[in-house]
Amino acid sequence: MPAAPSPAVVLRTHRPGDLGWIVSRHGALYSAEYGWDQRFEGMVAGIVARFVERFDPAREVCLIAERDGAPVGASVVVRASRHVAKLRLVIVEPSARGAGIGRTLVRACIAFAREAGYRKMVLWTNDVLLAARAIYLDEGFVLVRREPHESFGASLVGEYWEKAL
Repeated sequence: MPAAPSPAVVLRTHRPGDLGWIVSRHGALYSAEYGWDQRFEGMVAGIVARFVERFDPAREVCLIAERDGAPVGASVVVRASRHVAKLRLVIVEPSARGAGIGRTLVRACIAFAREAGYRKMVLWTNDVLLAARAIYLDEGFVLVRREPHESFGASLVGEYWEKAL
């Protein structure tokens, strides 16, 4: 007997409650998976707060991946400068990983940035985030700089990536 198809994932823009979910899930997942402390969740909360305070729907977007009415992933595009978009806060629930949701979110953000008139997209991540890094590489991002840092109770290597649009 064939396996039942997985429920469809729908992308939509954020609505009330979604931004709090993004902060909460980043804090919980990165603590469980990498041992990062509450300072990481605080950083995410700051990013979300700035997104809300400066939100320009023509140039910025928060996408929520939803399955069966529940969020299973998210990504955000913010304005870094007139010609540069920044990809932020990409996350996929563990139960939804392996289904291409992360890649779908990243591709949708790239498409949004192009349509909004940006010429380049940049992002910052850490080298331990192997699945995310693989998506960025596959989608044409180029690693431009690495910096060791002590953050969130861990020794990490931050990475700066960019992609011409």
